[in-house]
Amino acid sequence: MRPVILALTCVFLQTVVAQRTPTISYISQEQIKDIGETVELRCSIQYAEDYPVLWIKLNRNSVHEQVALSTGTALIIRDSRFAIRHDTASASYLLQIKDIQETDAGFYQCRIQISVNNLLNAEVELQVRRPPIISDNSTQSLVVSEGQPVMLECYASGFPPARISWRRENNAILPTGGSIYRGNTLKISAIRKEDRGTYYCVAENGVGRGARRNINVEVEFAPVITAPRPRLGQALQYDMDLECHVEAYPPPAITWVKDDVQLSNNQHYSISHFATADEYTDTTIRVITIEKRQYGVYVCRAANKLGSAETKVELFETIIPVCPPACGQAHYGTGVIPISNSLIILVLLIIIRPSMGSSKQMRLFKMALYNH
Repeated sequence: MRPVILALTCVFLQTVVAQRTPTISYISQEQIKDIGETVELRCSIQYAEDYPVLWIKLNRNSVHEQVALSTGTALIIRDSRFAIRHDTASASYLLQIKDIQETDAGFYQCRIQISVNNLLNAEVELQVRRPPIISDNSTQSLVVSEGQPVMLECYASGFPPARISWRRENNAILPTGGSIYRGNTLKISAIRKEDRGTYYCVAENGVGRGARRNINVEVEFAPVITAPRPRLGQALQYDMDLECHVEAYPPPAITWVKDDVQLSNNQHYSISHFATADEYTDTTIRVITIEKRQYGVYVCRAANKLGSAETKVELFETIIPVCPPACGQAHYGTGVIPISNSLIILVLLIIIRPSMGSSKQMRLFKMALYNH
């Protein structure tokens, strides 16, 4: 009777063992590695001696792009960086990846294929530290009108996740205040012309040197005009330059007007514009061989699509020529006679000091002529 009981017990135990469901008792925790390092992913199983055990790299965005790496102790892919081994003592399958590359980052799945429609799996994520790269959906450049709200955006890939900060060229103060702003989005409620320029989006995560993008912000604004010398005097028959500084974007149309008549280049006037930057223009009108009718108020006007502005410069008559621009020449009719400032002063000195003797005046005058 005893042998029969033992035989039945053995059969029962074998049946129980055979009916035990395979399990995955352990899977490696998330792994974080640098490029070039080595990682070993462990998958421990139980009761799966008769089933295939696979390592698979997953693509979370597409189930159709899963890559089988190994089955049992055999590698499926041909890549010398990968190795698979079976540790019988711990019933573990260990997948080793050497010389880790950025593309190795992702999820790795240990799978027991029980049947066609029945499988058991566990996953481990491999994170690869990589320097930040600023994404293409970040702001690249911007042209806005003064007073509009502006939002500059900056995003970056990389691991660990990058920290984003904003700066301005030459560490100028940001519209938000301070020289540094941290966050993906820099918001300006109402942009001013003083806010134009280059903004730096800086992405850092402790890996490599970080990344930077230069974002050029152009602000369109109506002209602003100033006259450095709003009143200028000059003697008859001499030239004089009247000037004004124009700040505007887009660059404006600039005109000079006198007595409601727009002036142009001719024998009486010479107009020139000098663009010192995209937003700055210096404009000068030279009044040539001044006549009585050319004294008065000149108007400098500038206009672009956002508006217009003007300022006035008065030209009045003086007795003594002003240098510059009247240096070295005096004009009489159509002729030109060279003359120096010292000679002018000497002549005036002789005129205003009648107490000098006539012979002394003549000696001084002859000396001046001889020297000049």
